[in-house]
Amino acid sequence: MKVAGFIANRIAFNQQQSFSRFIIRLSVAATVISVAVMIITLAFANGFQATVSQKVFSFWGHIRIQEKQPDKAVIAEESPITANDSLINVIRQQPEVESIHPFATKYALLKTKEDMEGVLIKGFDSSNHFEHLRPFISEGRPPVLTDTGYSREIMISAFTAKQLKLKVNDRPFIYVMKPGAAEDDEDKIKVNRLTVCGIYKTGIEEYDKTFSIADLRLIRKMYQWNADDVGGYEIFLHDYNKIDTTVESIYELPGFPATWNTVSVKNISPNIFDWLAMQDVTRNVLIGFMVIVAVINLITCLIILVLERIRMVGILKALGADDLTIQSIFLRHALIITVTGIILGAILGLGILYLQQYTGFIKLNEEAYYMRTAAVKIVWWQIGAICAATFGICLAVLMVPTYLIRKIQPVNAIRFR
Repeated sequence: MKVAGFIANRIAFNQQQSFSRFIIRLSVAATVISVAVMIITLAFANGFQATVSQKVFSFWGHIRIQEKQPDKAVIAEESPITANDSLINVIRQQPEVESIHPFATKYALLKTKEDMEGVLIKGFDSSNHFEHLRPFISEGRPPVLTDTGYSREIMISAFTAKQLKLKVNDRPFIYVMKPGAAEDDEDKIKVNRLTVCGIYKTGIEEYDKTFSIADLRLIRKMYQWNADDVGGYEIFLHDYNKIDTTVESIYELPGFPATWNTVSVKNISPNIFDWLAMQDVTRNVLIGFMVIVAVINLITCLIILVLERIRMVGILKALGADDLTIQSIFLRHALIITVTGIILGAILGLGILYLQQYTGFIKLNEEAYYMRTAAVKIVWWQIGAICAATFGICLAVLMVPTYLIRKIQPVNAIRFR
């Protein structure tokens, strides 16, 4: 085996100009590109899915509890329910639950001197510190919510700000229909004045064109709700992969009202999550093609190396070398190419990913992809799995060309030109 290793190294690192040297370099380059593309594809797919899903989760939570409304549109105001603090404390103690917050949404009209825009006001109480929404705030801050009185602050989307020509600290009017007011009632519209405290942008047009963030107590006051009325509850989980099981377990809790419902965020925005699931298929197909390219490339390279070294094979056989020894020479040579390609490919792929993280040089159409720059999420075990799987598959497949050596006769090989 020492002889096989010595010969393999001499062949691999031979500096003489030859056709096989060009093929070796081409094979290394192809392996580098294949591994780099697989690593980049996986990291971009992870980043894209994580970023978009996090935007949805940040706006809706992972699970919503609300009144059962079979005919209710996905994005619409809720019928109020009476808060149940004892049940909420039980839910809060579930191991999967990170936090739970009451909320309510109601339609309103924001108006300035020149323009007006319809919005869906989403109100929260002081238990919500807006950690999940802060990454999307482009100007200002969230509303300051207290346990006493109600806040007259509102955070609007960049779309609404543009439509109404509003900036932070501007004071638009908010108009709502008084509950139970008749159509001919001259005093059917209720007016309040709010201060724009912040401007957000998620990049998801459906949300940015619809929602403004305010105080839950403001909604209660303007719509004459009771002090313990809420539109529902948003639940955030430690692990979003447990959404489906947690939805069922919460719904089956003792004392859970029969008129309440638990709704997964995947049912609120099914089109987005179906689209994200399609990215898995695209990613897997591309990675599969890259593995096939790398394998075919290495097989071709090894066959060419064997054919170019037929005379050497014949001489080694004539000197008494067995087939296994000669096979190991070419197999080691091929493994040098494979390992070199994998290492350089990993360095190239990670280099491009880190460059994207720090510079964001790959830009996207935000209206189509919900983000301005391509997001990157590097999962190290996946990088290791790509390198290990590429090495394992190539090692297994490379055994096939070496069996050509068993068919070579020493006399014919020595005469081969």
